[in-house]
Amino acid sequence: MKKLLIFICLIVIPQISFVKTDLLIEAINNEFRSDNNKKRDRYRNPLETLTFFEIEREKKILEIIPGRGWYTEILSRFMKDSSNFYVATYEKPSYAVQIINKIQAEFSAYFKSNEQKFGEIKYVKIDEDFKIKDYENYFDIILTFRNTHNFLDQNKAENMYNSFHRALKKGGILGVVQHRSSENLEFDFKKGYVKESFLIEFIKNKGFQLVEKSEINSNPKDKKNYPKGVWTLPPRLTEGEKNKEYYISIGESDRMTLKFKKK
Repeated sequence: MKKLLIFICLIVIPQISFVKTDLLIEAINNEFRSDNNKKRDRYRNPLETLTFFEIEREKKILEIIPGRGWYTEILSRFMKDSSNFYVATYEKPSYAVQIINKIQAEFSAYFKSNEQKFGEIKYVKIDEDFKIKDYENYFDIILTFRNTHNFLDQNKAENMYNSFHRALKKGGILGVVQHRSSENLEFDFKKGYVKESFLIEFIKNKGFQLVEKSEINSNPKDKKNYPKGVWTLPPRLTEGEKNKEYYISIGESDRMTLKFKKK
């Protein structure tokens, strides 16, 4: 009887793992994602990145400031009908007010009108001091993609990362993807890049343990010294036609991918 149970477990466990990966692949390949977003997959590596961050449908997941929803299209589809997916948006943005309000309004309208395709999204508010409102020891996973330079530039990163710590359950995962500066360059958060060594120590000092870092989203072609910052590269290409083919040949920015755990 014991041998039979062991045999059954050996068969069942790999199948459970396969189904979760299969669901994530389906979410990434789903027909409702915009074509422009799908073109970015080769730079942003969503399968490897989200697997690295240990996402599961049974976990409460919060995505921070999702922008126009590149990752949201994948996460909401993967979490569809789970009631476990949340996004955090600014209640009243304190910088770039007009553009942020426009982006957030368009984001909300898009995902509301496509709820049958992507699933329900629950909203969490970030106040003017960059603090998450009303949640404590609640989330299993918090994810922030290419946001931290803004928090640092606004001198609000302390509040934001303290809020992440407060909102996560003990042992919860904080996943960070951020444009990575060269260690020998001067700090200039307005250009979008952050030093990896600085950010790791900064987050550790907020009560997190670094579990692992990955080179999933690295790009050694990125020179990181553009006058107009990281947005010189795709997809923004802020210099327009000037050197366009060169910047396209570089691809998107070099990025650190960091996994922390709340102590």
